[in-house]
Amino acid sequence: MFRRSPFLHGTSAVLLLAGAGGLALAQTGKTPAKPRNEPSIDSATGSFEQGGVEVDVRGNTAEAARQGGWRLAQRKGWEMLSRRMTGKSSTLSDSALDAMVTGIVVEEEQIGPTRYIARLGVLFDRGKAASLLGVSGQVMRSPPMLLVPVQWSGGTAYVFERNTPWRDAWARFRDGNSNVEYVKPRGTGPDALLLNGGQIGRRGRGWWRQVLDQYGAADVLIAEVRLRQDYPGGPITAIFAVSHGPDKALITRFALKVGSGDGLPALLDQGIARIDRACQDALSRGELKTDTMLAYRPPAEKTEEDKKDETGDATPTPTPPSESGATFTVQIDTPSAGALTAGESAVRGVPGVRSANTTSLALGGISVMRVTYDGSISSLRSALEARGFQVQEGPGVLRIKRPGDSTGG
Repeated sequence: MFRRSPFLHGTSAVLLLAGAGGLALAQTGKTPAKPRNEPSIDSATGSFEQGGVEVDVRGNTAEAARQGGWRLAQRKGWEMLSRRMTGKSSTLSDSALDAMVTGIVVEEEQIGPTRYIARLGVLFDRGKAASLLGVSGQVMRSPPMLLVPVQWSGGTAYVFERNTPWRDAWARFRDGNSNVEYVKPRGTGPDALLLNGGQIGRRGRGWWRQVLDQYGAADVLIAEVRLRQDYPGGPITAIFAVSHGPDKALITRFALKVGSGDGLPALLDQGIARIDRACQDALSRGELKTDTMLAYRPPAEKTEEDKKDETGDATPTPTPPSESGATFTVQIDTPSAGALTAGESAVRGVPGVRSANTTSLALGGISVMRVTYDGSISSLRSALEARGFQVQEGPGVLRIKRPGDSTGG
């Protein structure tokens, strides 16, 4: 007699492991419930994910069988990841895998008194796995894309105004293997006011710039779904669409169907996976370019002293045009408050930087600084790289991080 895991109802559960001792700790059977609307546990750059690992293990007790299944999943997952990344198989000791595995994804499991059958996913620390596999752990990704999940119901668009299955599906989605850098709001605080059915219909770049700056994003992806069900509990047809930018340039549109309402979570997960593939294809074709009007920053308003100088009696001395005092947005990975303080100090210490102020704080994520610099963005990038930062450049935006930081994007 098998029993289904109590937290499996067409969704996946993610269990974090903490170092070598984390495996036994996480397998006590008391898995903490994942808060609703919490962003994906897997960070954008912190893990390689290998899914579809099937195990069938027997043990003296149900818990022993489950522990043995997870242990076996680590081994099989590493072999599958190695073949996928390098084309050849590789094996490691259990102790080495314990130090590298950051999480177990329960896709489906059946638990018997002495037997454990499951399909699992394994998350591997990107830096450690890349060094052992001999591949680059740094993947060139898209500019940060603010994700707006829209579910249409009765002709009304819902984003964060209420909980929806579409919103929950995006919270489950782990984007560690994607080249698209999704910025997924939690749906708390001002999110429902800034991102709603009315906002997705606006085209004004000025307002969009204000919204994007709040989330440290450079552009926007609008993912929409319309659900149609003929009768309660019957087949569901989902029509998916994803568009890019304030003008909602369509990337892809498609429809999927499931036989009953119980299969809705799996249907939405499948739709998200297909949307992600379409967005990655669009990125490779160069179609996810940031609108130049979104990257534009209006000139700063003149101060009282500037106005007095303009009306003074002295004859103004012509000066050659320069890029002095240009203002740029700098996104910085801030896994802790100390990392933020150190980053601010390092940026302010760059010659030519007039000011560097944090405008959006996200400990454990990506914070945003507004930097005024006497020079071009290219020279600022070179100066930051000289100080040991890894730097990615976008239109009017720099993304910086220290080697070894593992915050998500």
